[in-house]
Amino acid sequence: MTALIGFLNTVFWGYVLIYGLLAVGAFFTIRLGFLQFRHFGEMLRCVVGSNATDKDGISPFQALTVSLASRVGTGNIAGVAVALYLGGAGAIFWMWMVALVGMATAYAESALAQLYKTHGPNGMYRGGPAFYISKGLGLPWLGAVFSVCLIISFGLVFNAVQANSIADAFAGAFGIPKLGMGLGIAALTAVVIFGGIRQIARVAEVVVPFMAGAYLLLAIIVLAMNITAVPGVLGDIVASAFGFGPAAGGVAGSVAAAMLNGVKRGLFSNEAGMGSAPNIAAVATPDPHHPSSQGFVQALGVFIDTILICTATAVMILLSGVLEPGSGVTGTALTQQALVHHFGPMGAWFVAAAIFFFAFTTIIGNYAYCESAMVFLGLGNASAIMALRCLVLIMVVWGALQAVTTVFDFADASMGLMATINLIAILALSGTVTVLTRDYLAQRKAGKLPKFHIADHPGIAKGVDHGIWK
Repeated sequence: MTALIGFLNTVFWGYVLIYGLLAVGAFFTIRLGFLQFRHFGEMLRCVVGSNATDKDGISPFQALTVSLASRVGTGNIAGVAVALYLGGAGAIFWMWMVALVGMATAYAESALAQLYKTHGPNGMYRGGPAFYISKGLGLPWLGAVFSVCLIISFGLVFNAVQANSIADAFAGAFGIPKLGMGLGIAALTAVVIFGGIRQIARVAEVVVPFMAGAYLLLAIIVLAMNITAVPGVLGDIVASAFGFGPAAGGVAGSVAAAMLNGVKRGLFSNEAGMGSAPNIAAVATPDPHHPSSQGFVQALGVFIDTILICTATAVMILLSGVLEPGSGVTGTALTQQALVHHFGPMGAWFVAAAIFFFAFTTIIGNYAYCESAMVFLGLGNASAIMALRCLVLIMVVWGALQAVTTVFDFADASMGLMATINLIAILALSGTVTVLTRDYLAQRKAGKLPKFHIADHPGIAKGVDHGIWK
């Protein structure tokens, strides 16, 4: 089993997804006319001041914060440090590149999730890749495979990994026993997830802006403290990306090391194309009332996650001077050393606090995705959802106590399959994405507030809930 899982991960993450995610991002960037660059202002417009909601959905801002809750995790702290250690400063440049093309992928998958959404139990909107695979492509069995993979990877195993990160950080910084930390995390998680999607959204819209804002403020303080060194660091990032900078992973000027590690970390962090964020994007009541508006919102989520938060971690590490290829200090320990350099012993506390907020919000964000998967599988009744919640809590406690490497490898394989299915689906439905985009932008150009009416587009009407998009 271990050998099989290892083989699948080599195929998915060594070949299919590294190149597939980049290729799909580049495809949508070109097909949609460099949408994420030409219409960046539309992303802000669809979020700022857009709190429209109804009894069946959550607001666009809440959908953004829940997706950010999942996107912004320990990878933004430890993952960036690993990329720097193995790939040098140039890895950050390639992380930026993959995020910029990934914004187009995030737009496409979330617009599709909105178009094919439906009403779940109690009338709340539900949707995501499983729904557009089933309704848009007519492959419900493949949607079921996707849903199972999502629940295994995001709902269970990855949440155990996040709990493990919190427990490790607090054991190291404050000496708190891992069991006590695991039980505490589970209790906090229960308070949030037992309130359902609306409770998760209410918590996310308060906690996520606070945690992201505080972390970015920390980075701004570091920049101000080291302002004269900033141009040199930015120069190193660009130069190293093309082999003109310091050693990367022990190999001087290794463009391959910089590119590989930057791309991998960027893809893992922003989740564009993975098929995760569309599950919450579908729950939103879009404002303007058009599928594309939620696509713009989730594209902004990729920008915030990678271009802002991952860059904040990278800059704080590079300005500290503690990065030493071959030293063995990487991951959370490297970020912690950097913060200690800038702020003294309090730096270790900052990292522990950041890991707590980033990892905890990831747990509740990941759970939110799973509810839509359960609904698709016909398990949206109260008893099945209760069983899922209890299982999530058990995994949180278990994850806090255990080294979860083998199980994490299994979840990687599960997520690899899930992401591969999603990429194929959005490519097959790319014509539909183009129709939605042209309709939205044409209305904007005409000075109208975009509204989508499915009756005006009979060519893409199959599988769409006409009651929602009338």
